[in-house]
Amino acid sequence: MKLVPLFDRVVLKKMVEEETTASGIVLPGQGDKEKPGQGEIIAVGPGGLVDGKEVKMQVKAGDKVLYSRYAGSDVELDGVKYVVIKQSDILAVME
Repeated sequence: MKLVPLFDRVVLKKMVEEETTASGIVLPGQGDKEKPGQGEIIAVGPGGLVDGKEVKMQVKAGDKVLYSRYAGSDVELDGVKYVVIKQSDILAVME
């Protein structure tokens, strides 16, 4: 099964955030909750007419991006965590 986004939506695979203690122990998912989320784009919707405005997709599959922490909907499929967000919730592309 795969996720196919509609309109101006994007499917991101969440990147695991890790924090390392002073003694070297890695704590997965313990990063600052106020920081933007990071993810890799898996699929991009076609864009088109959204709320009466033409939306052109600016990102593509494979891009690594920062997105608003509380944006979108979390989805788990086959044990992998994804988030489905609107393109406008993407803050930046990481190069």
